[in-house]
Amino acid sequence: MSREDKQVKGGVQATQLDEHMKLQGIAAEGLVWHSPDNAPFRLAGFPWFGQDGRYARLPERTEETLPPAVVQLAACTAGGQIHMRTDSTRLALRVKLAGVAGMYHMPATGQCGFDCYLGPSGEKHYLSTTRYDHKLDAFEADLWKGLPKELRHVTINFPLYQGVEEVSIGLDEDAVLLPPEPYVRPDKVVLYGTSITQGGCASRPGMAYTNIVSRNLNLEFVNLGFSGSGKGEPEVARTIAGIPDPALYVLDYEANCGDYDRLAETMPAFIRILRDAHPEVPILVVSRIVYPNERFYPEAAAARLRRRELQSGIVASLREQGDRNVHFLDGESLMGIEGHEGTVDACHPTDLGFSQMAQGIEPKLRELLGL
Repeated sequence: MSREDKQVKGGVQATQLDEHMKLQGIAAEGLVWHSPDNAPFRLAGFPWFGQDGRYARLPERTEETLPPAVVQLAACTAGGQIHMRTDSTRLALRVKLAGVAGMYHMPATGQCGFDCYLGPSGEKHYLSTTRYDHKLDAFEADLWKGLPKELRHVTINFPLYQGVEEVSIGLDEDAVLLPPEPYVRPDKVVLYGTSITQGGCASRPGMAYTNIVSRNLNLEFVNLGFSGSGKGEPEVARTIAGIPDPALYVLDYEANCGDYDRLAETMPAFIRILRDAHPEVPILVVSRIVYPNERFYPEAAAARLRRRELQSGIVASLREQGDRNVHFLDGESLMGIEGHEGTVDACHPTDLGFSQMAQGIEPKLRELLGL
């Protein structure tokens, strides 16, 4: 046999060699398709859905002139969730995306996929992620089939870095469908930040740190991370301030803000806008995580430390002026100096990094929320 005969044209095709990696089509017979927009489903993470009917993180129309990049990124469905209870032996999704996967450093399953957790609060356990051809912008995929017919708590997470135009949930024809368990409190945690807040670069949606903490706390989180575009503009602050019933604001936008002077200009103003709208809501400022290459670029580490001191000083000054509901968390405590194995590109966390971040921030959120 010649060398050419031994080689696989186009390189090694693992999905053709490993049965567990092959994509399987689904048979839709026996399924009834439901819209998650309607009761008894609970849709979370889209504050303006009742107004606009879109899976989007900002309103379709606003009096503010928002930055174009923020408007585009708001169509990404990061932090969106579907909750319900059902005894269906099978659950499938029928999805129309706004586009296809195209990021070089983030798995398509995190960028464009949905994933699923089963179990009540405190016991949510990962089950599956949608499997489909990521060159397509529309697909059907099973999240489970062949499970015993018993009532289950279901959490489905939306894609982190793509828009979703349509989604339907396929259940057994005779399936019981009930509302989910209630949240521990009716208000919501609102997070504003960068690509890391948005979920770049988790391997699947449930591993973004905001989703990890959301399921641990059994609270609705609104993810307003805008990749490369969390720059602290006042018009964005005023729009965010319009979200009803905030339980807590988390501001983690240092990495996108640019230089020291811009951060010094925008952060007090951003906090002031939120505070004027919600005088008693806690505000947590989080400085940037440590990038692993700082070990080799001491000037970068020094710049981060200077911005950290700026932010902690802003918070300290506001507290001295009487605002005891503004707080600071050192981002170095989230992944730590030794968290160098937790990123994909010396910046954006992997699942390991996001797990570390969640473990680092959750105790502070519990403290501020009284949980």
